[in-house]
Amino acid sequence: MTLRFISPFASAFALGLATLLAARAGEFRLGTAAVNITPPPGTPLAGYYYERPCDGVLDELYAKAVVFDDGHTRAALVVCDLVTLPRSIVEEARRRIAEHTDVPASNVMIAATHSHTGPALIRNSALDTATGANHPLCRDYNAQLPERIAQAVAQAHARRAPARVAFARETEPRIAFNRRYWMKDGSVGWNPGKRNPNILRPAGPVDPEVGVVYFESAEGRPLLTFVNYALHPDTTGGTRASADFPGALTRRLAEVKGPDMLTLFANGACGDVNHIDVRWSARQSGPEEANRIGTILAAAVCSAYTRLQPVSDTALRVRSEMVQLGLPEISGAALQRAREVAALGAKAKFLERVEAYKALDVAARAGRPWEVEVQVITLGAELAWVSMPGELFVEPGLNLKAASPFRQTHIVELANGSIGYLPKLSAYAEGNYEVASARCAAGSAEKLVATALRLLESLRP
Repeated sequence: MTLRFISPFASAFALGLATLLAARAGEFRLGTAAVNITPPPGTPLAGYYYERPCDGVLDELYAKAVVFDDGHTRAALVVCDLVTLPRSIVEEARRRIAEHTDVPASNVMIAATHSHTGPALIRNSALDTATGANHPLCRDYNAQLPERIAQAVAQAHARRAPARVAFARETEPRIAFNRRYWMKDGSVGWNPGKRNPNILRPAGPVDPEVGVVYFESAEGRPLLTFVNYALHPDTTGGTRASADFPGALTRRLAEVKGPDMLTLFANGACGDVNHIDVRWSARQSGPEEANRIGTILAAAVCSAYTRLQPVSDTALRVRSEMVQLGLPEISGAALQRAREVAALGAKAKFLERVEAYKALDVAARAGRPWEVEVQVITLGAELAWVSMPGELFVEPGLNLKAASPFRQTHIVELANGSIGYLPKLSAYAEGNYEVASARCAAGSAEKLVATALRLLESLRP
């Protein structure tokens, strides 16, 4: 609308109006949305090294989106109840988001929770055939997923409204355990079994921090609780679609804050962390375990609610950088053995299959390094979100958070694509599952952390 001013009185009014509009232009706004992405029956589920068709729905899967708008910059964060998100899907979703909204594609962070009871996705990996990712239902799902993600962001964008922001952290050390252990024979074991007498001690720490960011409307209505915690979501199991413990967390917090509030859970650095307590003999799998963990985590969030601190500066900043990661060395003999093991399929030993699919994927790159993205979104001087393109080990994640110049930093793993496990440097000599699976060279995790810290420093207000 064009305003025409014809007198000094009108000019004075216009100055006041311009001042008001300028203030409103800098007002922080937020919108949220969730789009159902539950797969149809028969779709192969992800997370393991064999095909298991979905035969029901335990709880729905969602692509959950939030759009941040400080009046000058807009950014979006999307988290999907999926095991991973291939880079191709992220790029296509970003393209469609930029078409549907005024959020730049470069300002969108898209991540997966790592639920092992979501659909298998095409990763252009030798493992796709074993998991059923090449099944027609999976192919249809993959084709539709970018638009569903874009719909979630478009809906969140349309719902933007003035919002207040506050943050807090809580500590919850009782549900996460490092799954790598030093054994009495000097080796490092992986998930060595409950009450195993040969266990000496964990081979690494956990990250007990529960990062919480809470958003409410100008009238005080709950809009969004963002939760960040480092724990592998592989508790539900079975052949029914489920969001695992992040779904249980969402249900618990809805009971506290109301069903209209969105809970957005993003996984921290948990490549070597899961929920198995080897000192406890009880079975720890199934929907009951997911509910137990989700309830305990929800209690930590509710405790954090009582210590929320308002964000003093809501200036939004976004930056990203592409990083090249080298490949592990694969000998000719190892590649030949990998072909033999892949042909055996489920008849081969588990770790042999892990190493075989890794060797085939690395060989397929013909020496080309991985091109991965590290992205940082910050809000004022208090809050930062950092993407990691895989399953980062907990120690590099702890180092990143400790060195960050922001008061509360959230690592969002499996974001903007994934190349699988990102072990810490010392783990490469220790071996076992995560290293046997890692498709990047030793030192990759540390290189990504260094890049993230450089981006964080560049965005320090």
